[in-house]
Amino acid sequence: MYKETKEPFSRDIIENEERIKKRLGFGTSFDVGVRKLKILDHEVQIYFVNGLCDDKYIIDLIRELLNLHGRVGKTSSLNTRQTIENHLVNVQVETTDDMNKAITEMLSGLVFILVDGENEAFVVDVRSYPGRGPEEPDTERVVRGARDGYTENIILNTALTRRRIRDERLRHEIIKVGERSKTDICIAYIEGIADPDLVEVIKKELDSIHIDGLTMADKIVEEYVVKQRANPLPLVRYTERPDVAATHLLEGHILIMVDTSPSVIIAPTTIFHHVQHAEEYRQAPAIGTFIRWIRFLGILFSLLILPFWLLLVMQPTLLPAGLDFIGPEETTNIPVFLQILFAEVGIELLRMAAIHTPSPLATALGLVAALLIGEIAIQVGYVTPEVILYVALGAIGMFATPSYELGVGLRVIRLLLLVVVATFKAPGFILGLTLFFILLTSIKAFNKPYLWPFLPFDPPAMWQILIRSTVPSVRWRPSIVDPQDPIRQPE
Repeated sequence: MYKETKEPFSRDIIENEERIKKRLGFGTSFDVGVRKLKILDHEVQIYFVNGLCDDKYIIDLIRELLNLHGRVGKTSSLNTRQTIENHLVNVQVETTDDMNKAITEMLSGLVFILVDGENEAFVVDVRSYPGRGPEEPDTERVVRGARDGYTENIILNTALTRRRIRDERLRHEIIKVGERSKTDICIAYIEGIADPDLVEVIKKELDSIHIDGLTMADKIVEEYVVKQRANPLPLVRYTERPDVAATHLLEGHILIMVDTSPSVIIAPTTIFHHVQHAEEYRQAPAIGTFIRWIRFLGILFSLLILPFWLLLVMQPTLLPAGLDFIGPEETTNIPVFLQILFAEVGIELLRMAAIHTPSPLATALGLVAALLIGEIAIQVGYVTPEVILYVALGAIGMFATPSYELGVGLRVIRLLLLVVVATFKAPGFILGLTLFFILLTSIKAFNKPYLWPFLPFDPPAMWQILIRSTVPSVRWRPSIVDPQDPIRQPE
């Protein structure tokens, strides 16, 4: 594994230039460049990367340095350095004597300036990352509310958060992860509210990441931090909404922002964090409670409807006299379980096709899906209408899940329930639900129980899960995050 050590600058600017050009591949890589100037009888070199810098800032900087000839006379070497530093017309200017750090900063969009006779470089922030503006996230839309969302620019993301929390104790600690990519990762929390032990745990986990690069950004970070392994359920929550992230910060949660990713990781979280949506808090409390309950029932219904219906089809004796109409009226040569399996696979293929289909062709894809699954498959006799009905109901409930990761995880759980029901019938249904509940109780992310506040039971917190309480009535922060300041507002 490549390990970076400190490499000091030389006082000979020509020697520094040769080392830098060799390391950065000048003449091979077209996007790295250097601008050489003669300032106060000293050679000055400005190193930059095209595309990551704002040319306007660099031009202003060069113009200011060139105007020094008409303002000051000949000075000593020390005064030359101080004069140049005082005329760097930028907000953030630092110095470093480490060539490795200077090059890393340059590759991050900053520029560094070398002065002949000095063994330190000026690092100037002139970043201007390419990317889109803050738009409303596709997966977290609301009828009323803010329309801005996180982008792939970590600097813009921290600004969107700080715009909503103007607290001097809001901390944005940035580190670089990846031996070659050196990706910026920001840990955001409010000092005095967030648990400092949890902050240190997350920092330690991030520092222990030794990999070439974070090509998949936040997902790789998640796999290192929470060690999910074979568990299909999400252990952290993702959001692209700054208002949602700010709300969790005020509750005592910690955010992990990864450069180049518009998603922000929220930790720690439980399963109930994944079934809440910002729309509930943009409506009246009664309406928010109604929306929440419809969502809860839809998720539960979509998880159990197919396995339970398959059980009733395989064991009709379980049906009461008034419900004997449940089950397919027509039979085919294909067993019901295989019909459900084919339909589930078809729904997944359609979901993946919708992701990869360009927007102008989305309507055509919907028509093809309706014809293939809704009409032709039934007429040919591959599947019965009841199978299509219940598979569609299950899919609608999963699509209503606010967390995309939880929706996919529950689809995997539903498929496993179908397998055990087809194999063991009623005992398999009971056994499958029991194992699923045991799985939920055994999951711990950052040593926090996944089913809190249901297990361990916390009545006030559970009430806030079941009922969308009014904001003035919520006095306490969630105890699951161990907040240093548990009182959110006075009585």
